[in-house]
Amino acid sequence: MAESADDPSIFWIDPSERGILPLDGFHLPKSLAKVIRQDRFELRFDSAFAAVIDGCAEPAPGRQQTWINADIRGMYLALHAAGHAHSVETWRDGRLVGGLYGVSLGGAFFGESMFSRETDASKVALVFLVDRLRRGGYRLLDTQFITTHLQRFGAVEISRAAYQALLQDAVAAEASFQPPCGEVASPGAVLQAFSQTS
Repeated sequence: MAESADDPSIFWIDPSERGILPLDGFHLPKSLAKVIRQDRFELRFDSAFAAVIDGCAEPAPGRQQTWINADIRGMYLALHAAGHAHSVETWRDGRLVGGLYGVSLGGAFFGESMFSRETDASKVALVFLVDRLRRGGYRLLDTQFITTHLQRFGAVEISRAAYQALLQDAVAAEASFQPPCGEVASPGAVLQAFSQTS
């Protein structure tokens, strides 16, 4: 992370408590399920990775500074070009209105940041991310920190030792972010998948 977009230094964070979103314990709120059922957004994966990073770096309520400086942006773009970083995007009428991105390593996905220019746009992206990770055989979704927003979906904090054990197991696992033929699951298929596990 960096202190701000203008800060040239980068530092690592290894908190004593780590935020994760258990893939088998993900909670889909009824109000958000209704939004998905309405098919309000077009979902895309990896079609505008750089634009998603830039969206995440935009000022937002409660956060006027970004931790994404030029070096960090460049490193994530390189990871994306190498197939290790991915974006989930919500579009409406040809405009990118929300999304998230993260890094994939083995069966672990490290969520980095998300943004929304329309109500529920980033939340829908999160639901489709979790669906894709579950279908792809992932074992860990690392959220780094816990927010009230993520707690609503079932995110929890675990100790550093518990996290490191989960991480070791997940990184060694085989998983695939890309589905056969690159298809995007339909809203109905996503909702059905969550109803079967809730």
